[in-house]
Amino acid sequence: MSRETILTNAWLVLEDRVMKGSLVIRDGFIADLSEGHVASGEDMEADYLVPGLVELHTDHLESHYSPRPGLRWNAMSALQSHDAQIASSGITTVFDCLRLGSYADGGFEMGEMRMIADTIASARSENRLRADHLIHLRCEVSAGDVLDHFADFRTDNQVRLISLMDHAPGQRQFQTMDQFTLYYKTQRGLSDQAFAEFVAKRQAASARYSDSNRKVLAEACTARSITIASHDDATLGHVAEAVELGVGLAEFPTSIEAAQASHQAGMSVLMGAPNVVRGGSHSGNIAATDLARLGVLDVLSSDYVPFSLIYAPFILAETVDGLDLAAAFRLVTATPAKTVGLDDRGSLTSGKRADLVRVRRQSGVPVVRSVWRQGERVA
Repeated sequence: MSRETILTNAWLVLEDRVMKGSLVIRDGFIADLSEGHVASGEDMEADYLVPGLVELHTDHLESHYSPRPGLRWNAMSALQSHDAQIASSGITTVFDCLRLGSYADGGFEMGEMRMIADTIASARSENRLRADHLIHLRCEVSAGDVLDHFADFRTDNQVRLISLMDHAPGQRQFQTMDQFTLYYKTQRGLSDQAFAEFVAKRQAASARYSDSNRKVLAEACTARSITIASHDDATLGHVAEAVELGVGLAEFPTSIEAAQASHQAGMSVLMGAPNVVRGGSHSGNIAATDLARLGVLDVLSSDYVPFSLIYAPFILAETVDGLDLAAAFRLVTATPAKTVGLDDRGSLTSGKRADLVRVRRQSGVPVVRSVWRQGERVA
């Protein structure tokens, strides 16, 4: 027999408008939407009903697996803890970032990320997870061993997104040395000489490895239809390179000109939801809200605070002229789903997966009241 659930008296956040009405779930999919109240449905008490959020870039799993420098937690326990917070934040599809490429002065060992990927696969097969977990490989192209790490994932179908990153000082995220100095000199207590040697080593590695590793990884992704993301693009040259490599997602551009050029080239421009909630970048780069006002912000990511993804759209709808709530929620639902080819989710549309979030927001911080994934209540 078909399984049917009716949710009524909700503000349905559609792709193009917000409508007071009802929604029918049948066998894990959205079967029907209608305006008005129906007597037989579960009363949503005029709460918002939004599509399940789609998270493309979060380092949150890493913080559970390695909660302190040098410490490793049980991988399944870390994953389940991460999953619980993700789902209770309204995220029903999450791309867990796994970091590939390390330096002699830090990073994960060969095989650790492969083990976490295997843990995700096991957790899925054992029905341990509330959200749908896929993998985003964060590839440090300036690391000499990044291709060795990537070899562990050449046949893994969980991988749907790869970002090409270069965190060497003097460019991209670290165009000025202020933040790099804070991250690596002040926090580590390095002397002037030790820091200078550290900077020179990172810059030499970038010059030696970045270009070739970037091209090899991009070719491998194109062959497997994996979405490619650029990272921290700062110049028009960076954007031109991204276009040549077939990049579909521009993560965290660090200049307005790079963001505008990426958007105009057809890439989805991604910025952090914490940037919106805080009112600016924690690292001193451009503000996501400024890009929204310019019409070149396409996707939001929770990055390091899962709950920011449900909070940020409400803030943008209130503070950016011409951006209503439906458009603001597209940044965390329909557009990220389309960017990575997940055409079965991301909107309240008949035939789509019944990934849904019931959220109440009268003022300030919203409250997530219920979450469904494929019609099953998971939070």
